[in-house]
Amino acid sequence: MKKVAIVQSNYIPWKGYFDLINTVDEFILFDDMQYTRRDWRNRNKIKTSQGLIWLTIPVKVKGKYFQTIKETEISDQNWTQLHWKSILNSYARADYFEDYKEIFEDLYLNCNEKFLSDINYRFLVKICNLLEIQTQISWSTDYAIVNGKTERLVSLCKQAGATEYISGPAARDYIDEDLFQQENIKLSYMEYDNYPEYRQIYPNFEHGVSIIDLLFNEGINAKKYMNSFN
Repeated sequence: MKKVAIVQSNYIPWKGYFDLINTVDEFILFDDMQYTRRDWRNRNKIKTSQGLIWLTIPVKVKGKYFQTIKETEISDQNWTQLHWKSILNSYARADYFEDYKEIFEDLYLNCNEKFLSDINYRFLVKICNLLEIQTQISWSTDYAIVNGKTERLVSLCKQAGATEYISGPAARDYIDEDLFQQENIKLSYMEYDNYPEYRQIYPNFEHGVSIIDLLFNEGINAKKYMNSFN
């Protein structure tokens, strides 16, 4: 039995993204997909005393209408210092910030990657390590890619030796379930309901923020507030 998920890489994603990673045996980063602007690929939210703000990695998009995520380049390397400054200002008083300060300071200030995919991977792997998630993280480029939305997913699953594919709930709108059934691959959908609230420095409570909010506020207890560990 082998469970697989296939998702585009995101920048410091929310806890649900890491729950999906922890639910499967192999998590394939599908960065052969077209880069989408104003999406989660290069940005995420954190909580501040002034409310929610976006941390956005600046990327080169002018004239690049069909570039893939893996082809997307950074346009200004100063983003690392700006993001780290925002995180310091927002979370320095969080209960577990000091436990992770050096780790994230190194992640940001020593980040020299020029491509968005590499940056996202850098943060994903480290945060998985902090959460003790041992799932194999691979790339769609490790496999052959075929045409067709669902056909691509089925092909990747077959190449990875999957017996079950776990999809995000939004894919219900387009996925062809029969193609999975024909290949004897079980199709399941991830659910993101019933998350418990945790301590956040600033009201009101917000689930849809970066995982770093949970780590800084709950530290070693973070897994208690994620569904895949319970």
